[in-house]
Amino acid sequence: MDKELKTPPPYPIASVDHALRAATILQMEGDATVAQLAERLGVARSTAHRILAMLVYRDFAVRGEDRVYRAGPVLELAAHSQSLVSRLRATALPHLHRVVDLVGETTNLIVRTGDTVRFIASVECRQALRVGSREGMVFPAHRTTAGLLLLAELDEEELEKAYAPERYRDRPADRPDLARLRTELRRLRRNGFAVNKERSERGLVAVGVPVRDEDGTALAGLSVSMPSVRYDQHQLQPLVKTLEGAAHALEQDFLHQT
Repeated sequence: MDKELKTPPPYPIASVDHALRAATILQMEGDATVAQLAERLGVARSTAHRILAMLVYRDFAVRGEDRVYRAGPVLELAAHSQSLVSRLRATALPHLHRVVDLVGETTNLIVRTGDTVRFIASVECRQALRVGSREGMVFPAHRTTAGLLLLAELDEEELEKAYAPERYRDRPADRPDLARLRTELRRLRRNGFAVNKERSERGLVAVGVPVRDEDGTALAGLSVSMPSVRYDQHQLQPLVKTLEGAAHALEQDFLHQT
């Protein structure tokens, strides 16, 4: 059931990748101009303009009279407010870069929507063997480090709603065993961190901690992902301390920014 460690396809189509990333940015972060998208994607403005024109044509984007592009009808179902995600991402990026510099592994920021999580920011490390960026990708919450941490914040009624049997009518095998999940979530609440050993993808280990708002509510998960061959359980506590320090600094920056 575990997925292989994700790597780019052998024959990547750059234009498709750029279009998918542009659509994700519009959905998760909100308004953007041609110049802003060009900078984010690392392409010329003319290329960004052609990508956006195709997204508009297929209703993935709309162009306002102010020449600013927004998520179109196809992407209007984002569960998190675009402003929250955009602010979280912008505030988190410097901290993600610092964690990468400290631990030498890819670092991510993840939010939960129902029974899934989405990676809203990802900074790759520079090692030849590394976990690639997951930015924009969606995974089952109970199979990811940050997802488990965010599920641990739910009360019994909220957890039952997220995993209601009717939501899994056409895919019953995907619904987790809630009794086992509850036991695991209780342990995570006590520990305050989570470790994912090849649970979401074969060959990958991730360690994560929650990122909270001023009221103590978990807004996101901050995690480090690495190839399993580089994971050393004896370094787990120092790694958790580094992540907790980064999460606290991010929380303070986000508080002062809002």
